[in-house]
Amino acid sequence: MLYSDIFEETFFSLSANKSRSALTVLGIVIGIASVIAMISVGQGSAKSITDRVSSLGTNLLTITPGSQRGQMVRGGMGSAQTLILDDALAIKQIGGIDYVAPTVSSRKQITVKGSNTNSSVTGIDSEYFPLRNIELEVGGNFTEMQFKSKNKVVILGPTTRDTLFGENVDPVGQKIRIDGQEFTVVGVTKAKGGTGMGSMDDLVYVPLGTAQQYITGNNRLNNISVQVSKANLMSSVQAEITALLLERHKISDAINADFSIMNQADMLSTMTEVTDTMTMLLAAIAGISLIVGGIGIMNMMLTTVTERTREIGLRKSLGATNEEVTAQFLSEAVTLTFFGGVIGVAVGWLASWMMKTFFSITTAMTLGSVLLSFGVAAIIGIVFGYYPARKAAKLDPIDALRYQ
Repeated sequence: MLYSDIFEETFFSLSANKSRSALTVLGIVIGIASVIAMISVGQGSAKSITDRVSSLGTNLLTITPGSQRGQMVRGGMGSAQTLILDDALAIKQIGGIDYVAPTVSSRKQITVKGSNTNSSVTGIDSEYFPLRNIELEVGGNFTEMQFKSKNKVVILGPTTRDTLFGENVDPVGQKIRIDGQEFTVVGVTKAKGGTGMGSMDDLVYVPLGTAQQYITGNNRLNNISVQVSKANLMSSVQAEITALLLERHKISDAINADFSIMNQADMLSTMTEVTDTMTMLLAAIAGISLIVGGIGIMNMMLTTVTERTREIGLRKSLGATNEEVTAQFLSEAVTLTFFGGVIGVAVGWLASWMMKTFFSITTAMTLGSVLLSFGVAAIIGIVFGYYPARKAAKLDPIDALRYQ
């Protein structure tokens, strides 16, 4: 049998029952569209997290108080109070470091002219903004005098600004109250978005000394961020910082360290593993609908074989071989899958675009996800179409002609 004959017979057979063919194709469309949409959500989330973590700064080390093992006696990693400003000043003496930014933070109620919000007030020094790649939208940075004098001045994140004063309002020179204490707004940062660990836009920045005196009431630090000058120095600088802090805190055994150092690369790797797992889970869940679509193809083809038993008998009595009958029915199954795949890719792309446009969900369509979905669909069409095709090919011509 010529390929042109197979294509012609396939078109004729599928056209004979348009409703059944359309419903079968619909199952494949839903399956492929679901897989593509779910993978795009997972890959979009991974890209978003990667971009946002990278935007925090390159070659970053974050030192937090408390043991990494989260010892209860020390309050757990990040919740203890074992780091002080002198630790940060000592770290600045280590070679191969661009910036060292000690910070303190505390959530406080912030009010202004009847508006209020609950935000994190973060005390920073002059190296924090360069380290975090933070730029100002309006106003200016803290001056050296404001740092030294512990002035009550603040720089707002854009989300906090919008909540307190309204969208895109210039609040420079305005007064806000933090826990009843009056502060003057001197600037607003540019939007950076979330990082997977909260948003940098919903913050209020004050000079470090101001925060320690008026917000936290002590000289302890919540963390120290360190930007290493070169990526190949990360390990050596981390080791030097560890040795320095152990010596300063009079700890002889590193196992008993009262601080933890997190490498940005390690953090990014962990987040990537999580998002990859999530993407695989979403794809697996969506893939179930592809299996259901494959079962729909098998069901239709088995029904078709039953309805066309006499036709099969006539074909075989006229000399059609088992392979030709198999090819005929298998081509019908694959054709249904192909059309379902093409439409499914279009629907999946449209769903991905709509989620990004109307629901602000970060998505990322990739050629790999399309090829994967199409490949799986093709395999499903062949696998689920093969059994009905072989069943048709094995029919005895005489019995098939007698079939009523």
